[in-house]
Amino acid sequence: MSSGVELYGRRVAVAGIGVSGLAAARVLLERGAVVTVLDAADGEAQRRNAAGLEDVGASVRLGAAAEPPVDADLVVTSPGLSPAAPLLAPVLARGVPVIGEVELAWWLRGEHAAPWLAVTGTNGKTTVVHMLASMLDAAGARTVATGNVGWPAVSAVTADPPYDVLAVELSSFQLHWAPSVRPFASVVLNLAPDHLDWHGSYQAYAADKARIWAPGSRVVANADDPAVVELAAGRDGVAWFTLAPPKAGALGVADGMLV
Repeated sequence: MSSGVELYGRRVAVAGIGVSGLAAARVLLERGAVVTVLDAADGEAQRRNAAGLEDVGASVRLGAAAEPPVDADLVVTSPGLSPAAPLLAPVLARGVPVIGEVELAWWLRGEHAAPWLAVTGTNGKTTVVHMLASMLDAAGARTVATGNVGWPAVSAVTADPPYDVLAVELSSFQLHWAPSVRPFASVVLNLAPDHLDWHGSYQAYAADKARIWAPGSRVVANADDPAVVELAAGRDGVAWFTLAPPKAGALGVADGMLV
């Protein structure tokens, strides 16, 4: 799929009724999709969100009623649901496409879409994304921090007026469900074993993190982190950064200055 994908009349199940699920469901409804929202939880917050979505045309199933959809031709999942989750495993086994809200946002980019500057890493990514958004704002660009922080990505890409550039934090979960996202530039800050219960292994976790360096994206990498250096091995045109005085062609720090 690509930007401009036709959603009118498509039967779309949204798995999860949290922040990203709410945003995805509303955008899908605005584009004429037939939307069913599912969530295994059935608490006060879920019921409140369900009422708001039902008011604008969605069907919502909570708790025991939230069974894997049998008639959907697309599923948009909460990033926290792994492929083994009961709501997703049967769907994936049938070959139904499953994407995340970030992937949906990529599909919905306009003709003159704002470039994505994407950040991931095991630690520090939220801080870096907020710093990046502040730097872009100081440079005069209309921007916002989005993705795993701030606004949902579907809200950012459909904003009116549009943004000039987006500072996008991407978790390993979001990257797993975002196969076609191609940021303008992307960085892996650091890498250490994390969320292995979700991914199944460190190798799978690292592979999902590496998705941020999609074909065509400018690759930025931390030369001080051996795991990142290994992940970037063999890639062309890597822009390296270090907190030490840099080698030729890299960014680093010398005498308190970025050089």
